[in-house]
Amino acid sequence: MKDKDFRIHIKIDGRAYPLNINRVDEERYRRAAKIVNETIAEFRKMFQGNDQQDIMAMSAFQVALNFTKEQERHDYSQFVDDIKDLNDDISDFLKEKERNK
Repeated sequence: MKDKDFRIHIKIDGRAYPLNINRVDEERYRRAAKIVNETIAEFRKMFQGNDQQDIMAMSAFQVALNFTKEQERHDYSQFVDDIKDLNDDISDFLKEKERNK
């Protein structure tokens, strides 16, 4: 089977957008559309009367902000650095101990 062999229509704020995707990714695309639509609805309630572009921009910003928070939650680089430092300290300690025998 080829990549992107499945066609779906995602609705964002009432507009349909056709997408060619891998069938295995369908649920991910539909959940993403749901999150975007829920975010738009929230901003529409909060900022009634605001320009549509402002609502869409703030919705996009909110989704991106949530994405960056999620990325930070899964950033293990500091943990890996700490483990490497700890490993170096243990190695140094063992070498020093071996020398002092």
